[in-house]
Amino acid sequence: MSFNPDAPHGTPPVGLRIYASVLALVLAAVGAYFVYAGVQLLSLGGSLYYLPAGAALLVTAVLLFRLHVRAAWLYAAFFVLTTGWALWEAGLAFWPLAARLGMFAVLGVLIALCVPGLPAVRGSVRVRRGAFATAGILAAGLVAAAANAFSPIWIARADHAPAAANDFDAAAQPANWVGFGRTTSGEQFAPDDQITKDNVNQLQVAWTMHTGDVSAAGRENQNTPLQIGNTLYPCTQSGQVFAVRADTGEKLWHYTPGVTPEATANWMRCRSLAYFDNPDMTDGTPGKRRIYISTGDMRLVALDADTGALVPGFGENGVVALARGMGTVKPGFYNPTSGPLLAGRNLIVGGWVMDNQSTDEPSGVVRAFDAVTGRMAWAWDVGRPGETGEPAGDETYTRGTPNMWATPSYDPELGLVYLPTGNGTPDLFGGNRSAATDRVSSSVVALDARTGQERWTFQLVHHDVWDYDLPSKPVLYDMPDGKGGRIPALVQAGKNGQIYVLDRRNGKPITEVQERAVPTGGVPGEHLSPTQPYSVGMPAMRDGVVSEASMWGITPIDQLNCRVQFAGLHFEGDYTPPQLTWYLQNPSWFGTTNWGGQSIDKRHDIMIVNDMRIMMKGRLLSREDTNARLAATGKTSAHTGGVVPMERTPYGAERGMVQSFLGVPCTTPPFGTMAAIDMTTQKVLWHRSLGTPEQFGPLGMKTHLPMELGMPTLGGAVTTGAGLVFFSATSDYYLRALDVMTGEVVWKSPLPVGGGSTPLVFTSPADGRQYVVVTASGSRSAPDYGDYIIAYALPKRATTH
Repeated sequence: MSFNPDAPHGTPPVGLRIYASVLALVLAAVGAYFVYAGVQLLSLGGSLYYLPAGAALLVTAVLLFRLHVRAAWLYAAFFVLTTGWALWEAGLAFWPLAARLGMFAVLGVLIALCVPGLPAVRGSVRVRRGAFATAGILAAGLVAAAANAFSPIWIARADHAPAAANDFDAAAQPANWVGFGRTTSGEQFAPDDQITKDNVNQLQVAWTMHTGDVSAAGRENQNTPLQIGNTLYPCTQSGQVFAVRADTGEKLWHYTPGVTPEATANWMRCRSLAYFDNPDMTDGTPGKRRIYISTGDMRLVALDADTGALVPGFGENGVVALARGMGTVKPGFYNPTSGPLLAGRNLIVGGWVMDNQSTDEPSGVVRAFDAVTGRMAWAWDVGRPGETGEPAGDETYTRGTPNMWATPSYDPELGLVYLPTGNGTPDLFGGNRSAATDRVSSSVVALDARTGQERWTFQLVHHDVWDYDLPSKPVLYDMPDGKGGRIPALVQAGKNGQIYVLDRRNGKPITEVQERAVPTGGVPGEHLSPTQPYSVGMPAMRDGVVSEASMWGITPIDQLNCRVQFAGLHFEGDYTPPQLTWYLQNPSWFGTTNWGGQSIDKRHDIMIVNDMRIMMKGRLLSREDTNARLAATGKTSAHTGGVVPMERTPYGAERGMVQSFLGVPCTTPPFGTMAAIDMTTQKVLWHRSLGTPEQFGPLGMKTHLPMELGMPTLGGAVTTGAGLVFFSATSDYYLRALDVMTGEVVWKSPLPVGGGSTPLVFTSPADGRQYVVVTASGSRSAPDYGDYIIAYALPKRATTH
């Protein structure tokens, strides 16, 4: 905009009048909101800053509307004081400062550009130069800040490179990917080393397959295919199974079980399959090699791995009915989302029980079925201690007991299977739970894999009313003991951000665990534990202290909205008890870590952990209020969002995310991270944000901005023998490769839609090439869906090293 310096002082240019008026209206709107919300915040005991800041902006707006030069001086003082307040409250952290100062810097540029045309100073060369210099300095700062916004957030950078383990033997690693986590130990480590840091940038799509089963809301394909020799076995959210030639993507066979959304309450998943090669049958005999899937409508199915045909000798024509002994099961109330685990000759099967419906929900019983015949080998039913057979007559497995929706792990040398349990239903009120349920809720439980007899239990959360059910498989890993030897360890990460390392022989902690006092002021009828176990010997994967000052926003406006929300929530820190008023839970019931689990680079003894950092809020409702609210919704089917019934208890509940009116989390970025932990020292090696809001941003809009804010993730990573980490579970559409030593992204490739699963890495025996395979069907927090399975490999000329 140009101003005429020779115009009479009493008749400012029309352009200046319009420009200043619009800018004054913006300042007035911001100031009015600051005053309104600032009063709210003060009444809740919050920050004093916003009320006087709002008043200053309102006065500035009036002065600017009148074209008075004091508007600039007042705004300059406001900006200087705001900068001092921001530095005092947030330090030098980039994103907290950007939230507090970014918008005001933009307004400062606009006001500075207005100053030379103001009547009192028009024609002053000194004022013009000063105003333009101020605008230039602020604009340069904004440009520098914008550039910094595209850099990762480093919580910790690597200061050393762990040496390779002297006892690592790549040749001793199994050749196939036989279950979730690759092996029954669940390390998600592929020893393949053909793809390296030096040649990973040459990766290209080798083949793409469409399953024909397109994902949708509630229907997520979270599968990592099995790899047996040169054949891959993927599954889809509706339980379809394929056999695919690993080096070409050619479909060999396809099985469809006919699972419908109605049969699963639209909660459809397939994370993994199981594979069994019967040593008692001769090669080529039908049914010798088998693939097993547990479907969302409660079936355990055995398929011939070579033909896809049902195996007649297993159950009834290849199918075992998982509803047997369960009593009444409404559609979707029991769903084996994670797939079976082969432990010796037994298939271990658990299932997700729908959250927060009633105390009279299906049993969380864990069962073992003979992999050859399908006959039940044993059942672990906490309400019938010592009894491992089916219930007699019309009896059922104990209702409402802790379930196991994540994948168990198995140690063939010890003969133990390790169950990661949930809590008794419902999740948010435990006043009606039995002592047997409380004993094993949110625990790792070790059972004899052959008999189902309990060997030991370690509880991560006592009397869990925060929905901190164990979300991921226990990782069985022989970790360094600091004396040149190794300890048979079990690593279990929890939704509470803690990582526990136990001796898998007896369940005793290897790294220090302390019982610490926590709040106990729950609702009437509740009986909370006065302490909770903190794993102080391992890094905690979670954000720091949560406070009003740590609330975030894209601008000071939505940040203020988040601060008002926080100040109005009941919050006592970790393990804040559920209340009849809105309370804050952090970490949330989505967890920090979730079902993707951890990956361990066995060559370098480095564990990779990805997490998410989103706050949630909840409140309990009286029974009368619950019934009225449910009736008002008009919903006729069960659901886990919004108001939930928690029948047969005094309370219902309501839950939601703590986010601003823009739909952006109130958590300070990063919203999701990846970290490497040196398992020799149990210290963080590096820790960074991962993921951008390119396909998911304010008000659900795609920003197309590759800003490394870090995004929530569910699926896991896989590490390789060449020191790479492959990951595809961010809400932006990429497959990434990171350097396991530094955390730097060394390569990434765009995906057609999000990939919420853990990648598969293997070397084909047919052509000797190493492949990275991604299931890309859409991630939960992004808007696009698909049915892709995509394989990457080096060009054939680049596969030697």
